[in-house]
Amino acid sequence: MFLFKGLESHPRSFVKAVSWRTVGSIDTFVLGMLFSGSAKLAGAIAGTEVITKILLFYFHERAWSLVRWGHRPEEEVAEAPTPIAAA
Repeated sequence: MFLFKGLESHPRSFVKAVSWRTVGSIDTFVLGMLFSGSAKLAGAIAGTEVITKILLFYFHERAWSLVRWGHRPEEEVAEAPTPIAAA
């Protein structure tokens, strides 16, 4: 995919979108249960919004990667300590 060029890779943006949606869907389910009292209705609401919100977040994240505001200059990034990679 080459919709946007930014600092993050497409797979990274997608994984972030999925992880965020997991948190969001749990929240939606809990709120649905609190307001409706029905696990079936809460599950239907949470299940329906998963796909649309993943796609919306992905495109939102990629669009924001094009905005230079808040990015450190490249020389600062090069000088920054390298984060420890997960094993």
